[in-house]
Amino acid sequence: MRHGARGAALTYACACASSAVALGEALRALRAGWIDVAIAGGHEAMLTLGVLASWHAMRVLAPLREGMDATAACRPFSEDRAGFALGEGAAALVLESEAHAQARRARSPLFLMGYATNCDAMHITQPQAQGQARAMRAALQDAGLDPADIGYINAHGTATRAGDAAEAQSVAEVFGHHAPVSSTKAIHGHLLGGGGAVEMVAVLRALERRRLPPTAHLAAADPAFALDLVRGQAREAPQLRYALSNSFAFGGTNAVLIAGSHA
Repeated sequence: MRHGARGAALTYACACASSAVALGEALRALRAGWIDVAIAGGHEAMLTLGVLASWHAMRVLAPLREGMDATAACRPFSEDRAGFALGEGAAALVLESEAHAQARRARSPLFLMGYATNCDAMHITQPQAQGQARAMRAALQDAGLDPADIGYINAHGTATRAGDAAEAQSVAEVFGHHAPVSSTKAIHGHLLGGGGAVEMVAVLRALERRRLPPTAHLAAADPAFALDLVRGQAREAPQLRYALSNSFAFGGTNAVLIAGSHA
């Protein structure tokens, strides 16, 4: 209303993949020529007693052990990971077609170029590596890229035992161990529906700066994971051109986005 936008206003309810799906569907609408510009993103306000009790009942929240720093409780891909920390956050991105950008003589060095979504149809809370791998391969096909082209993977990485194990398996199946991987949820928490959009901002900043964000609080990685995990400090990536972001939701919805840089 504030900006006078009169196109379709759509809300996607896909649990933790919601804002990633919103970005991907905006990309599809732009490609189809239905729209010239889209504002897409997401948010979720989940820090309430009822919500916390629900997630606690599902045993996916990181426990606060005696002597532990609460800010370090969420430890994606760690050997001692025990769950995630809920957070609240929001992000919105403005997407436009290349023709629209050219008409106003604008040129962004960053672009969204690949998207895929599917459903495991297996279990309400348990992830499935095969479904995740199918989504990543479909996004690569949509972007016209090979696995070797991806220089960074922003993992869903919630720090749950089952979730990280499934994602490590699916990433290794598609990419081997060549692509650097990190999860920013250790910093901002699990933002649920808003996570995909916020994490895409992290991906775009990585492409812009040619620096990969680390997985915070990752001291001892799970030895079962054959991944190149970015840890400690940000990693310089001067050749970075393409990056992938995973959003895997309860209910089995998988959404994968791929972004790139012209520079």
